[in-house]
Amino acid sequence: MATIKIKQFKSRIGCPAVQKRTLDALGLKKTNNVVEHEATPAILGMVEKVKHLVKIVE
Repeated sequence: MATIKIKQFKSRIGCPAVQKRTLDALGLKKTNNVVEHEATPAILGMVEKVKHLVKIVE
């Protein structure tokens, strides 16, 4: 499966607790962090849930 790089570009301050837990599950703790994951349906669903806070980088 392909890997994707996910970058958090916006702060988690003021977000609901559910979205903060999703960012933690993705491994994103700070703004401008980049993590690499397999492009599974579970990971893509988590990215969709917090799409206003993260970007997929090439």
